[in-house]
Amino acid sequence: MSAEVRTHLGISQRLCGEPLELSDGFASARLRATAEMAVDERGLVHGGFVFGLVDHAAMLAINDPLVVLGSAEVRFVAPVRVGDDVIASARVSDTKGKKRTLTVTASVGAREVLAGTLTAFVLDNHVLDG
Repeated sequence: MSAEVRTHLGISQRLCGEPLELSDGFASARLRATAEMAVDERGLVHGGFVFGLVDHAAMLAINDPLVVLGSAEVRFVAPVRVGDDVIASARVSDTKGKKRTLTVTASVGAREVLAGTLTAFVLDNHVLDG
């Protein structure tokens, strides 16, 4: 990675993915889908884990310690199975004041599994400071 990670330092990379690439306004992360993520005996992975991965990539693309997710519009377009390596990428497509709009995708190999847009905000103080 070319830049230092400055956000979400305490996140579980096992559950939300490990950073792969980080540059100004762009990031990618990888998640190995494990059996604990499965919803059934056939190995279908719950979409929440894939969403967590793209959310993590989006926060990395902004890379500010005070960034929070505001909204998401995503489409799950293909299933993820236990054992899959899912790669998410996020790119900041617009900045207006504290607001950041990001384009996100997640893929298993050449197969896209999620696509969408996230909106995040860079706050002046930690969100839990009230």
